[in-house]
Amino acid sequence: MKSILKTSLYMALAACALTSAPTLYAQSSTPLKIVIGFSAGGGLDNMSRALAEKLRTELGTTVIVENRPGAGTQLAVQAVKRAAPDGNTILISPATPFIIFPLTYDKLGYDPDRDFIPLAHLADAPMVASTSVNSSYNTMSEYLAWVKQQKDQTGVGMVSLGGTVHFGLLNLNKNTGHSLQPVAYKGAPGMLTDEIGGVLPIGIDTVGGQSELQRSGKIKYLGVTGTQRTPLLPNVPTMSESGAPGFELSTAWYGAFAPAGTPVPVVEKLQAALIKIVKTPDFSASMAQLGLVTTGLPASALSQTIHTQREAFRPVVQKSGFKANQ
Repeated sequence: MKSILKTSLYMALAACALTSAPTLYAQSSTPLKIVIGFSAGGGLDNMSRALAEKLRTELGTTVIVENRPGAGTQLAVQAVKRAAPDGNTILISPATPFIIFPLTYDKLGYDPDRDFIPLAHLADAPMVASTSVNSSYNTMSEYLAWVKQQKDQTGVGMVSLGGTVHFGLLNLNKNTGHSLQPVAYKGAPGMLTDEIGGVLPIGIDTVGGQSELQRSGKIKYLGVTGTQRTPLLPNVPTMSESGAPGFELSTAWYGAFAPAGTPVPVVEKLQAALIKIVKTPDFSASMAQLGLVTTGLPASALSQTIHTQREAFRPVVQKSGFKANQ
């Protein structure tokens, strides 16, 4: 008798979720909150606010963006983990908290696989190696030949240690026999200032963070990370094409996630809305101006990307012995 009652209760709850989920946003007075781990004004913030505007129309509800910078985006990640799984809170995150942090932190305040439900792969943020326009080298192979003769000029700039660019550099060293050293900056502006001034031979960051300086003739591009050229810079070869193998998986992307336990119909509704928006031509064109390439891939593709990249980086991280600060 108890088992029958329990089964009936589960069926009633499931039926309730299925009935209420499609009209959740139309009936709710609670705003849908998009949480990001960065301050206002950056590429992810701009994309999230553009998404919020479109979601207001698509879902018929108020949508707000909440900036929770700090701890390498972990404050935002943990806030969404703790949020009620009712479809009113989603996380838009870069790759690192889901790919690299599980490998470099002994203790995380979240489980990337158990605490979140992937919703959609939203956009790629292509990354490119650059240097001062006055540098004597114009390709990665020319740079590697130059740096062999410059034993005191082995620094490679990046925004932070412990990310995909850092471990891509270690892969490059392994593949080419170089001993290039990562140099971490608090942000792209400081790195690019040192590049332009000739203090830093080369730096790697997103296209969006460098495009204005490239257009103004202060820096030049040497190669993009990943396995394919980006449509934003079709004439710039990949690092591997340009003689610097190792950065094939050193890509940057943004994905959307919901807290574990969010009802399946709500997850499907959010996924469909997000993919529809990012695939529209006007939205894609506006994101290209920010240095982003919209993708609109389903949850299954996002999940596969996370696990493939994490396992590919695992031996590199383990061999490096790198551990993030707690």
